[in-house]
Amino acid sequence: MYCYLFLLRLHDGKLIKDRRYHLRTYPNCFVAKELTDWLIDHKEAPDRETGIRLMQKLMDHYIIHHVCDEHSDYKDAKLLYRFRKDDGTFPLSKDVKVFMRGQSLYEKLVSVEESILKVREENSVKYQRTFLGSEMIDWLIQEGEVENRQEAVELGRALLEHGIIQHVSNRHHFFDSDTLYQFWINFRRRRRLTELLNENSSRALSESPDSPFCLRKLNPDPGNTSFLSVQTNKEIKVVSAVRRSSITSLSGNSNAYFSAPPTLVFPPVAECNPKSVLKRPVTNEELLSPGAPYVKKTLTIVGDAVGWGFVVRGGRPCHIQAVDPGGPAAAAGMKVCQFVFSVNGVYVLHLDYQTISSLIMTGPRTLVMEVMEAIE
Repeated sequence: MYCYLFLLRLHDGKLIKDRRYHLRTYPNCFVAKELTDWLIDHKEAPDRETGIRLMQKLMDHYIIHHVCDEHSDYKDAKLLYRFRKDDGTFPLSKDVKVFMRGQSLYEKLVSVEESILKVREENSVKYQRTFLGSEMIDWLIQEGEVENRQEAVELGRALLEHGIIQHVSNRHHFFDSDTLYQFWINFRRRRRLTELLNENSSRALSESPDSPFCLRKLNPDPGNTSFLSVQTNKEIKVVSAVRRSSITSLSGNSNAYFSAPPTLVFPPVAECNPKSVLKRPVTNEELLSPGAPYVKKTLTIVGDAVGWGFVVRGGRPCHIQAVDPGGPAAAAGMKVCQFVFSVNGVYVLHLDYQTISSLIMTGPRTLVMEVMEAIE
């Protein structure tokens, strides 16, 4: 998704334009050598070698190509390349389409004088870039973005489920009401392209037999690749090590954009605590009902070289299945049987654990989670 914003920057910088070569005009393309210069000048790459690696990564993942497809690798020369999005050959997934739609709506909203995006206050807390659900629906219909209110609600829900907007206190899904929401993604934050060199696939998460929130190794010894998973009954089970930086090696899949090649070889992975630690199923309605015996807590977890030190399971809502007693999550106050309310500001009670895994794996190392814990 970041590649889309990167593409917009190149268009704004006039680097992508129609170019003529050998009596033929090639629309919306760039000169490889000029782009490498641009990457260095704009501090997207520290040197030419890194710049070439970055662009080769885009080629490997079907994002850019040579205008005549005569070169399968990226050459730092006066050759013409093009983003596939600019010639219609880039396969847009549902996730990318929702992201692009959200970015387009955001830019449209912030560019008008009387925008519905405002600083508003709720429960003595001020929130930036907020809007009322009903206001957004009125605006979408007025601007011709949707045909009716039902379609607008569906669009709002898709934006919320993809973490683009959220209820200001993460308590509600998107509704046609006076409920207050805000844009959560900062579309104008410029990430460095080099951040993407080592990003891993989120698609592989759903096929991994274990959660990516890898439990830290206790008393690590050379050659020992096991973690200890602790349940509420203190039963110890050995789980094969799965490092945060090598999740793709579990399924053999790779992301449509960026994925680091597997660097470790693992023994067969065992299911971690396949039996739920919950004494009984709990619904979202039960968690959120007035007077429910649950308290919400905010945990800030700084991951280490291995992971965050916990396992999540279930869905709608998800719960904490296991916590490494010597890991970052335990130090932050995480316990088994807590329910996952939000991840880095994104409301997740309606999501399954694979989707929550994706949110965390593609987020920052410092993880901010809201959990709901039963009152004893």
